[in-house]
Amino acid sequence: MGAVTVITSGKGGVGKSTLTAALGLALCERGRRVLLVDADAGLGCLDHILDISEEMVFDISDVVSGITEPKKAVYTCPYCRNLFLLPAPADENDIVSPDIMKQLIPMYKGFYDHILIDSPAGIGAGFLSSISSAERALVVSTADPICLKNTDRTRILLDKAGINNQRLVINRFSTQDFRKQNYYNNLDSVIDNAGIRLIAVIPDDWELAAAAANSSPCLKKTAGVTAIFRLAARLEGEHVPLALK
Repeated sequence: MGAVTVITSGKGGVGKSTLTAALGLALCERGRRVLLVDADAGLGCLDHILDISEEMVFDISDVVSGITEPKKAVYTCPYCRNLFLLPAPADENDIVSPDIMKQLIPMYKGFYDHILIDSPAGIGAGFLSSISSAERALVVSTADPICLKNTDRTRILLDKAGINNQRLVINRFSTQDFRKQNYYNNLDSVIDNAGIRLIAVIPDDWELAAAAANSSPCLKKTAGVTAIFRLAARLEGEHVPLALK
């Protein structure tokens, strides 16, 4: 049965969707079948990152409304045969209710090793829908006070929803910028402000971001890609280093 992980962030623009797609690819490289669920109604982008926009006919709202059966709304990534996507609704008003999401996601669990739900940024209705069926959460943040304030609010809501298995991913991290900005003395202070146990630090990686924007995988073993592969291993219980750069 597939483990259901919601990937969320209190603030937009932290690279959450790019991370979700890259993590899905990394898990596939480990021999897993992975379903990505885009829960960002009206603003979904995983179809672009996975290069399936032109193939899409149905999305998650069509499954909920009964227009199509669950398997027909799932699309295979053309550059990774074990990576699949259940796209977000095109209409921002078609947010799936939490109660229906709780019924829908388990229908897919038997077919995949991992289900990664890409939550919309923030803590609105889309967030509440995306966390409703999750067993654990990756909370993505950058190492700045504004983002970490929102991360702490996200943690509180996840706690209220009963999702106690939470891990922090510090994304787009640059040691040089971190020292220049001088918001915090060290990463321990960042973790303390987030209030969530750290699982990964992903270096700022323009090649990874460019690959996502161009609907293609990042074929180079960059620092960001290496860190995401280690995140995949840690997510599956392996003890590997964080790979700070």
